[in-house]
Amino acid sequence: MMDIASLSTALSSVQTASGTSGATSDVGVLMLSKQLDLTETMGAEMVKAMEQSVNPNLGANFDVSI
Repeated sequence: MMDIASLSTALSSVQTASGTSGATSDVGVLMLSKQLDLTETMGAEMVKAMEQSVNPNLGANFDVSI
């Protein structure tokens, strides 16, 4: 999986080599937007997983003997 910086660099080099900027830049912006959304989602899920791993057994067992 590419990160946003390398995706941007690759897109920039393709645009420079082809000499076009109209539809190509629209597609590039759309691709970068999708990648940003994916990265944010993965980051949020990573934070959630890390929060749960701090003490995974907390609340799993409890003693109800009287």
